[in-house]
Amino acid sequence: MTIIVTGGAGFIGSNFIFHMQKKYPDYRIICLDKLTYAGNLSTLKSVMDNTNFRFVKADICDIETVCRLFEEERPDIVVNFAAESHVDRSIKDPDVFLKTNIMGTASLMDACRKYGITRYHQVSTDEVYGDLPLDRPDLFFTEKTPIRTSSPYSASKASADLLVIAYNRTYGLPVTISRCSNNYGPYHFPEKLIPLMIANALNDKPLPVYGNGENIRDWLYVDDHCKAIDLIIHNGKVGEVYNIGGHNEMKNIDIVKLICKELNKPESLITYVADRKGHDMRYAIDPTKIHNELGWLPETKFSDGIKKTIKWYLENREWWEEIISGEYRNYYEKMYGAKV
Repeated sequence: MTIIVTGGAGFIGSNFIFHMQKKYPDYRIICLDKLTYAGNLSTLKSVMDNTNFRFVKADICDIETVCRLFEEERPDIVVNFAAESHVDRSIKDPDVFLKTNIMGTASLMDACRKYGITRYHQVSTDEVYGDLPLDRPDLFFTEKTPIRTSSPYSASKASADLLVIAYNRTYGLPVTISRCSNNYGPYHFPEKLIPLMIANALNDKPLPVYGNGENIRDWLYVDDHCKAIDLIIHNGKVGEVYNIGGHNEMKNIDIVKLICKELNKPESLITYVADRKGHDMRYAIDPTKIHNELGWLPETKFSDGIKKTIKWYLENREWWEEIISGEYRNYYEKMYGAKV
C-alpha cells in the first residue's frame, strides 16, 4: 500500500504519519508538504531515514509537480491535510487560503482522477458548521448540520468539502471527508491556543485570551484523531462525511487556567485582548456515526491528554523555541504586540 500524505510536516499530518508507520510498517508513505510557516521538517526527523518513507517539498496547487509525483509513486490512497488553517491569518489575508484550500484540493483530486486511486480522503474541520449558542448545551454538530461558515478559513474548507463531494458525484472519485473538533498534542504549532499558552507561561509572558474567554471548544487528543482517519480510509463508506469529536467541551479561559495550574504559574499572567472578528462561540461534535459504523471512540481523557501535552512541550523546548524565534515571532508581534 502506498499513501500520499499532504501537509505531513504539520501538526496533525505528522502525527498521522507516525501512527501509520508504527501500525503499518510495510506501507510506503510519501509526505508532500510546501513547508510554509506551519510546516516543520524537523518534526519528521525520526522517520526521514525510513526506507518506506519519502519527503517531497511541493505545493499542492502545482498540478505538474503533483502529477509527476503520482506518476512516480502510483499511490493507492491520498490523505489531504495540506491547508492554511489559522483563522486570524485568514482574516488578514484570505487570498492564500482560497488558493491552497480550494484550488490545491482540486489539483490533488485531478491527479487522483488521472492516475486512479482507491481512496481520496479530505481532512476538514467542524468550523464549516459555524457555531452553536452557549445556552443550548443540548445541540451538537452532526453530519446533517447545514454548512454555515464564519471566517474566510472555514469558508475555504467548506468550499473544498463541496468540491470533494462534487468530484464523487460527477466523476465517481472514491472520496471520504472527516470533520474534526479542535486537536491538541505533540508538535502543535505554537500560535494555537494550548501550545501558545504553554510556551508563554514557561517564559512568564502574558497569556493573551480573546474576549472574555468564554468560547467553548470540543478538544480531541491528536492520536485519537489519527486513529479515526486510519479507520475511515480503510473501512469508511465512499462518499460519506464522518464527524470526529470527543464530547470534551472546555471554555478557553478554563484551559488557560488549567495550564497555569499544571505549570505552577500565576493566573495574573492572563491578559484579555480584543476579540476576534466573527469569533465562533461554541463547537460541539456528535460522533455517533463514526462510532456506530466504524467502532471509533476517543481513548484519551482531556485531563490525561493535557498532562501528556504539557510534558511533551517541557521535554522538547528546542523544537518550539526555534519556531518562536523565527518568522512566527514577527507574526506574534503583529497580532498581539500592541495588545499585551
